[in-house]
Amino acid sequence: MDEFAVLIGGKAGDGIDRAGLLIGQILNQLGKRIYIYRDYPSVIRGGHTFSIIRATKEKKSTCREKIDFLLALNQDCIDLHKNKLVDNAVIIYDSGSVKIDTLPASVKTFGIALDKIIKEENAQPVMRNSCIIASLAKALGLDWNILEKVFKKYISREVDLNLKVALRAFNETEVKERLESTPQKTLPLLTGNDAISLGLINAGLNSYIAYPMTPTSNILHFLAGIADDFGLKVIHPENEIAVSLMALGFAYSGKRAAVGTSGGGFCLMTESVSLAAMAELPIVIVVGQRTGPSTGLPTYTGQSDLHFALNAGHGEFTRFLVAPGDAEEAYLWAGIALNLSWKYQIPSIVLVDKTTCEGTFSFDIDSIEKLKIESPLIWDRNNSYKRYQDSPNGVSPLAFIPEKDQVIKVDSYEHDEYGITTEDAQITRLMQGKRLRKCKFLAQDLAAKTPVKIYGKTDSSQAIICWGSNKGVCIEIGAHLGLKVIQPLVLSPFPKEQLLQAISGVNLLINVENNITGQLSRLLNCQGIKVDKQILKYDGRPFFLEELEREIKKVL
Repeated sequence: MDEFAVLIGGKAGDGIDRAGLLIGQILNQLGKRIYIYRDYPSVIRGGHTFSIIRATKEKKSTCREKIDFLLALNQDCIDLHKNKLVDNAVIIYDSGSVKIDTLPASVKTFGIALDKIIKEENAQPVMRNSCIIASLAKALGLDWNILEKVFKKYISREVDLNLKVALRAFNETEVKERLESTPQKTLPLLTGNDAISLGLINAGLNSYIAYPMTPTSNILHFLAGIADDFGLKVIHPENEIAVSLMALGFAYSGKRAAVGTSGGGFCLMTESVSLAAMAELPIVIVVGQRTGPSTGLPTYTGQSDLHFALNAGHGEFTRFLVAPGDAEEAYLWAGIALNLSWKYQIPSIVLVDKTTCEGTFSFDIDSIEKLKIESPLIWDRNNSYKRYQDSPNGVSPLAFIPEKDQVIKVDSYEHDEYGITTEDAQITRLMQGKRLRKCKFLAQDLAAKTPVKIYGKTDSSQAIICWGSNKGVCIEIGAHLGLKVIQPLVLSPFPKEQLLQAISGVNLLINVENNITGQLSRLLNCQGIKVDKQILKYDGRPFFLEELEREIKKVL
C-alpha cells in the first residue's frame, strides 16, 4: 500500500494522543511520510477523542475522510466513525466492550480481549493502547522488532510491561495485509509547535515566556524540557499581561524573547504590542488560533484572528505578521520572525492555528534554507547614546544595560531621540515617520524570502488562494484538479506586488478559509484584489481532502 489511514479512538484519558504518535513512529520506520490529526474535547476524562494517522509515499499535510484501519477502544469509536470506512477496511476492537453487529459485511474485523490481557498481566488500563497498536502492527505484517524498537525509544515508563502485553496481542492477531518498507530516508516527526520551538532556538532565542493556552501550550512544555540543553530561561507567569511585559523587559536587557498564546490571551497582550512599537522593543508573539469568540471551542481549530492580529494595539506602527502552513514553514518563519524583530526593533507575530500547532508532520529540514542568528544594529560607542536616533531606514543602534556612563532610556510616551518624553509637534512628526519608515525596508527584505508561494498548475486560469494550515489540502486538490494554488505567507507588510504577479492570468479565484466572514478575502479587497468564490468552514474542524474537493468542483 502506497497510502492508507489509521484512526484510533477512545475516551479522553485513554492516552489516544500518545498512541497515535506511537503508530506514526512505527510506520515512520518503514520510510512512510506521516501526518497526524488530533481531535479531542476540552475535558480531562470522558468524551470522545481520536487521532488519524495518514501514511503516504510522498509528504502530505492533510487527512482524507476515509479510513483503512479503525482501532476501537470503545463503542463510540465504532458508532461515530463507521461511515468513514473504505470497502475492505480492517477494524481491530476491544472484544470485551465493543459490539460490531452493525458493520458492513465487507469490513474485516478482529476482536482482542484487551481487558483480559491487562488483568492477567497486572498492567495499567492505559496499556490497552500497547495491545491494540501491536495488533495493528501484526495485521500489517510488520516484524516484532520494529514495534520493540519504537516502544523502547518512545515509552519512558514500564517499557518491559508494555512490551509484555503488546507481545500477547501481537501473537493473537492474524496478518491482514503485508506492508513493505519504502526505500527513502526516515524523517523525524514534529508537531508544528515543536518546529516553532526549534526555529526560535536556531535564531538565538534566550527566553520563552507563556501562560498555557491551547493550542500553543506545548511550546512551553517542549522548551521547558530542553531549557538546560540550550541555556534558555522558560517562565510561566501568572497571566498573559505579565507574559508580554516580562518579554519586553528581557528585550530591554538584550535577550531575545518570544511568547506564545491564543486569541483570548492575545487580547490581554494588545496594550503591550503598542508599547513594543513605541519603545521599539523586539518581541515575537506566537498566536495559535482556535474557534472563538470568547472561550469558543478551546481544543478546535479556526482562522478567525487574522484581522485581530493585523490591527492589535492602538496607533500606527510597523509590525511583521507571518502565517506558516506546515512544520517546515513554522520552523523557518519562526526563526525569521525573531531575526526581523531584532533587526527592525518591532513586534513580530507568528499566526498559526490548532491544525498546524498540534498536527504531526514528517519534517524535512533539508527542504528549507538554513537558519542562523542575524545580529542587530549595535551602538558603536561613539558620542553620547541616542536610543531613538533617527536614520534612513528608521532603525536606531541598540545598547543594553549596564553600559558605563550612559543612560539607556525606553519610553511608552512620545519621545525625542534620547528617549526623553515630549509633546512637541515637530519631534512627534519626526518620530512617527521614523517608526513607520521601517515598513518599507522590511518589505524589501521580505521580497527576497518568497512571501507568496505558488503550487499546482502554475499556468492555470483557475486558482485557489489559501493561508495557514489550508496549504496542504489545497496543494493536494490543486494537483488533482489542475489548479493553481496561491499561498500568501507574509500578511504584514502586505506583499501586494508579489500577489498581483501570482494572480496574473487568473480569471477564477477561489478563497478557502476556516472562518465565517472570509477574512483573507476582506484583506485582499482592501488591496484592490477581489476573489470570485469563497469556500468557508467554521465548525472547528479542518477541511478534509474529499470534502474540500467536492466544494471546489461545485464552483469550477
